[in-house]
Amino acid sequence: MSDERFRFGANWLRFLEVVDEARIGAAVQSLQTMLGVVRLDERRFLDVGCGSGLFSLAAHRLGAAVHSFDYDPQSVACTQEMQRRFANSEAPWTIEPGSALDAEYLSTLPLSDVVYSWGVLHHTGEMWRAIDLVSQRVTPGGLLFLSIYNDQGQISDRWKMIKRLYQRLPPLLRSVLVAGVGAMFLLRRCRGAAVSFVVRLVTLRNPLTPLQTLAHDLRSSGGRGMHRWYDLVDWVGGWPFEVATPEGIFQFLRDRGFRLRELKTCGGGLGCNEFVFVRET
Repeated sequence: MSDERFRFGANWLRFLEVVDEARIGAAVQSLQTMLGVVRLDERRFLDVGCGSGLFSLAAHRLGAAVHSFDYDPQSVACTQEMQRRFANSEAPWTIEPGSALDAEYLSTLPLSDVVYSWGVLHHTGEMWRAIDLVSQRVTPGGLLFLSIYNDQGQISDRWKMIKRLYQRLPPLLRSVLVAGVGAMFLLRRCRGAAVSFVVRLVTLRNPLTPLQTLAHDLRSSGGRGMHRWYDLVDWVGGWPFEVATPEGIFQFLRDRGFRLRELKTCGGGLGCNEFVFVRET
C-alpha cells in the first residue's frame, strides 16, 4: 500500500482554469466575514499551505502584505500564476516553497498579523506539531485562522481507508472513485430534499423551497469561491489525513496563549471546523 502524498498542486492547477472574478469576490467576502475586517491594509498575512493561491489573492486584494508558501511545487506554481493573472494592487506578495513542519524555515519568517491555514495542517502527517509551529508565527494580538477536519470517530476511520485506497488506484480508477463518492453525496442531498418537499407539502408550506435550495447549492461554489469537483477530488484523495474535535483544537491553542474569537463548525458531520483565534501572549 502506497503512502504517497496526494498531489494537491496538480489538482489546483486544474482549478486555476475556472477561477474568475466571481470566485475571487466570494473568497474575499469569506475572509472579511471570518476575520471580521473590511480591509487588511498595513497588515502581514501569512498563507500556510497556499494551495491554489486563491486566498492569498483575496488577502492581497484586501491590501495585506502577503507571504505564501507551500510544500508542493505545483501549488507554488499555481499561486504564482494566480498572482500573474489577477494581482491588481501594489501591496507586496511573496511566494515560495516551504513546509509547515520546517521549524528552521518558519523561524525566518516575520511574525504576521494574520496567519491563515485552511484545510492544510491535517495533511502534513504531523498535524499537532504543525499547528504548534504555525501558531508561533502570529504576532501578539494577531489572528490565527485554521480549518481542520472534524473528528467523527469510526466514520473518519472509514474515510481514511477510502483515501488509502485512492493512493493505490491508477489515475482512471481514481476518477471513478471520486465520481462514486460524489454520486453518494448527491443522492443523500436529493433524498433529504425529497423528504423536506413532502413535509412542506402536507404542512401547507411552499414545497419547492428545499428543491430550490438544493439547485442553488449545486450551482454555487460553497461560499468560498472554490469549485465543488476539485474540492471533492481534494477530499477523496487527500493524504496524509488527520482529524480533531473542536474541543481538542480549542484546548491545544488555549494552552499556548490563544483565545477563541470565531468558530464555525460542520455540525458534528463531515468536513472542516473553522477557527479564528487571537494570540494574547
